Amino acid sequence: MKKIIVMSGKGGVGKSTVAVNLAFALAKKGYKVGLLDADIHGPSIPKLLGIDKVGGLEVEGDKLKPLEINGVKVISIGFFLPSKDTPVVWRGPMKHKFIEQITKDVSWGDLDFLVIDCPPGTGDEVISIAQLLDPEIAVIVTTPQTVALEDVTKAVNFAKKSNMKTFVIENMSGFRCPHCGKVVYIFGKGGGETLAKNYGVKFLGSIPLDEKVVESGERGNPFVREENETTKVFMEIVDKLLKEI
Repeated sequence: MKKIIVMSGKGGVGKSTVAVNLAFALAKKGYKVGLLDADIHGPSIPKLLGIDKVGGLEVEGDKLKPLEINGVKVISIGFFLPSKDTPVVWRGPMKHKFIEQITKDVSWGDLDFLVIDCPPGTGDEVISIAQLLDPEIAVIVTTPQTVALEDVTKAVNFAKKSNMKTFVIENMSGFRCPHCGKVVYIFGKGGGETLAKNYGVKFLGSIPLDEKVVESGERGNPFVREENETTKVFMEIVDKLLKEI
C-alpha cells in the first residue's frame, strides 16, 4: 500500500477537494483506495461526500470498519462527533492519540493507495501522520498567488525533509468565461510551477477555477465522477502522478 499525504502550508487552497477527487480518481482507474481525513478541527470530507451523519461505524472483529462510498473506504473524525457543529477542543497529545487509533484500529483491508487529507500547516496532526504512517508521497496543493506560495513552501520543505517524494498541484488557476471563452487568471499565473522548479520537485499541473468543482462539493459528489473539462485535466494530473510513483 502506498500512502499519499495531501497537504499545504495554508488553508483555503482546496486541499480537501484535491484529496477527495484524487481518491475517487484512483478508484475510477480500478485501484483499491482508502481516504483518511486527518483534519481533526475542520473535517471537510463528510461534507464533500454528502455525509451528514453516520450514526456510528460497524466493528469488524476488534477493528472499526470504514464507511465505503463508491468503492472508496473513508474515515473521518466527523463520523464520531454528535453533530457537525461540535468543536474538537484537544491539545497535541489527544490529537496524536486519535491519529494513532485510526491508523491502527481501522480495518482498511488490502489497499493499493491510502490518501490522507491533512489540516493546513505543519503542526501536530501532520507530524503524527509522518511518524505513524511514514507516507512515501506528498502532494502539495497551492494557489498561484504569492501570499499562498510563501506559506506552501514550508509544506514543501517539511515533505522533503521527511523523505517523501514531493509533488505540487496548482489549484484555482485560470477561469474560463462561459460567455466569451476568455481565460482570466484571477489569482495570478504560474506560481505553482515556479514553486516546484525552485524547490526541485515535480509539478503535476493546474486545476482551473471552475464553478462545477464548487457545485460538486456542495452536492457531496466528487467532480471526477462526472465527465467535464476539469475532470479531464484532473485525470491527466493523476496519470502523471502514477507514472512518477
